[in-house]
Amino acid sequence: MHAAFFRSTRGKIVDELHRRHSASAVDLARDLGLTANAIRQQLLVLERDGFVTERSVRRGPTKPTLEFSLTARAEQLFAQPYDRMLSAVLSEVRSQDGPQAVAKIFEGIARRTSRSIAERITSPTTEGKMAALTQVLRKKGVNAEYNLIDGGFELHEHNCPYASVVKEHPEVCSVIHRVLDETVGGTHAQTESLATGGSECRFEVKVSA
Repeated sequence: MHAAFFRSTRGKIVDELHRRHSASAVDLARDLGLTANAIRQQLLVLERDGFVTERSVRRGPTKPTLEFSLTARAEQLFAQPYDRMLSAVLSEVRSQDGPQAVAKIFEGIARRTSRSIAERITSPTTEGKMAALTQVLRKKGVNAEYNLIDGGFELHEHNCPYASVVKEHPEVCSVIHRVLDETVGGTHAQTESLATGGSECRFEVKVSA
């Protein structure tokens, strides 16, 4: 079924959004050799079916542009065999050694990931650190963005490369929490999660006084 879907125009749009992480109808029309109106008609269907979501993005001084990105449901179309294998391995570890063993695995992963990302974030300002972290996440396949809120920032992750694993093993999320603590600082709280049925993973980061 997936093979037939990806041969269709809607499937090609989904595939392109997976590659680009986000794009406007004009971007997609240029990449796929179709008119913007034809792309918009297909996007309406994809949005109705829960495969894409849209948001307004300002590109320079011009008026905001609508960009589209995949939902967690659409990301499941790209689930790889290694995702299922990882989930099976973690389930076996949990069964044999208990949840604390799974937590210990991700504690080590979080520690190494935080150290690696921190080396790439050199800005002295909190916003500079948030901007740099967002760029790192995007390079890792996360459709991420941030915005200012009262007293700090809000980080949005519109997709999750590990969505199929997180639902069974929420310890995966400990990695981003440690990364935020050790690269941006301040205090943070997760206010929405893809793993629990949300439309995105959202974090509020409060800057220390």
